[in-house]
Amino acid sequence: MLEFFSNSLLSGFWLSSGMGKGIVLIQLFSSVVMVAFIIGKWRELGGLVKSSRRAMRDILGSQHVLDHRLTREDNSHSPIENIYWGTCDRLIRVMPPAAQAQVRARQLGVPASLSTHEVALVESKANHILDEESLRVEKGMGIIATVVSLAPMLGLLGTVWGVLDAFADMGAAGSATIATMAPAISSALVTTVVGLLVAIPGVAAATYLNAEKRGLLADMDAFVDDFMGRIGVEFQESGRLA
Repeated sequence: MLEFFSNSLLSGFWLSSGMGKGIVLIQLFSSVVMVAFIIGKWRELGGLVKSSRRAMRDILGSQHVLDHRLTREDNSHSPIENIYWGTCDRLIRVMPPAAQAQVRARQLGVPASLSTHEVALVESKANHILDEESLRVEKGMGIIATVVSLAPMLGLLGTVWGVLDAFADMGAAGSATIATMAPAISSALVTTVVGLLVAIPGVAAATYLNAEKRGLLADMDAFVDDFMGRIGVEFQESGRLA
């Protein structure tokens, strides 16, 4: 059955017009690009989800908000840690000079009371980095969605174009039979078949990747809320670094 199917596509492809062949080649090229992006995004999201959840457990499980900042090096590229390090840098800059010196010396214990305005500045920085990291997570998904949407549309265009050519040839000949019309209609349908073959697995892959992406974005939002809540408690209400 598979051999019959492939032979039908190949024979239809060779019988199709230049327009049809061009559309099929574009669809095949776009499918290669889509598969490359799917594999790359699948690997990227898998790594980001694991590293971000591990970082979130370590950071939110520490006794003070700056513990992770003082005991670890900034050698991670996970969204959670990027948000954490950028937010901590802003937090340190709005602290009193004495407290900044203690933090740079990797020590805790100096009073560091922050005003509501200063905490708002820190929160603004956290949300800004969150937006940047969200865009990084989204990067590449648009290519997949574009190929999934355009492949069947190009296929429909090729089919309609092929049918128009078939009817034009029939009108020029003055008559038509099944034997003369069937090859033309068959070749016109090739582009639609190829477009669906590209789009169907692309939809399945995009659905999975979107689920992974939404989970990661939800973790990032939850982290910012929890982290800013701890900053408010430790630096506004207690007014102390330790």
